[in-house]
Amino acid sequence: MSTHHDTAAAGQKPTSYYVPASSPWPFLGSLILFLLVIGAANFIQSHGVTDLSKGMQNAGTLNFLLPVGILGVFALMFFWFRDTARESMSNMNSVQMDHSYRQGMVWFIFSEVMFFAAFFGAMFYARWLVVPWIAGEGKGAMTHELLWPNFQAMWPLVKMPSGAITEAMSPWGLPFINTLLLLTSSVTLTIAHHALLVGNRSRQIKFLAVTCILGMIFLGLQVEEYLHAYTEMGLTLKSGIYGSTFFMLTGFHGLHVTIGTIMLIVMLVRSIKNHFTPESHFAFEAAAWYWHFVDVVWLFLFLAVYWF
Repeated sequence: MSTHHDTAAAGQKPTSYYVPASSPWPFLGSLILFLLVIGAANFIQSHGVTDLSKGMQNAGTLNFLLPVGILGVFALMFFWFRDTARESMSNMNSVQMDHSYRQGMVWFIFSEVMFFAAFFGAMFYARWLVVPWIAGEGKGAMTHELLWPNFQAMWPLVKMPSGAITEAMSPWGLPFINTLLLLTSSVTLTIAHHALLVGNRSRQIKFLAVTCILGMIFLGLQVEEYLHAYTEMGLTLKSGIYGSTFFMLTGFHGLHVTIGTIMLIVMLVRSIKNHFTPESHFAFEAAAWYWHFVDVVWLFLFLAVYWF
């Protein structure tokens, strides 16, 4: 261990694998997630998710578990990531540890790709298999006559069996503006990353701040889009398969943009504190990978959900 610390003190990557001291965060993380799941299940069982205030009133003696679990997750992330950042700043991470971080981030993004692939698959299944089948195409003639004789194969499905009609969200307008915002944010983030590599800290901070602002504007416009859909278009979660897939895909993507924006804000704060060097900045790279992944998903989403 003495060789390990001597090497780290010299400003070089240690050659041995860093074994961190005992940490309470894995155990506390399991406990917090347990409380979060129990609280969420208790809330849904008591009332559902349509009326938050009423649901909390009817949740009984366990109504405190859901907010405690949510706050606990944020606290866990803050303290655990703080310790990880301190280890990195102390130059305790070996080359092997660096590889482990990179592999972990790659697998994490891959799991997110599969997450969205499942939702895109559900939408494509409904659009290209279920809709023609209900319309009587192929072997669905009997189903067409029994379930919905007046059904017509069209997408998006905006006409309900009750006769209610909702509008489809146009790709031109807020969705197109949001597409331009995310594409621009990828460019500004790439410029910030290049500035970090060449040691231009001022340029790095400026363009990273612009990226964070673009992410927040995107989220604000998405909230406005949802309000417009609910209040003026009649497009809600109850608007059949089109409404549910629309809000499922755009909503989960919005959640990922929120997570990515928080990550970039943390990177901005750490950049201002001069935590990164051209040789050691994987946290910045990991956030950049995640942000570019979110941007690519939005391009597929814009084409599949809004345009086609």
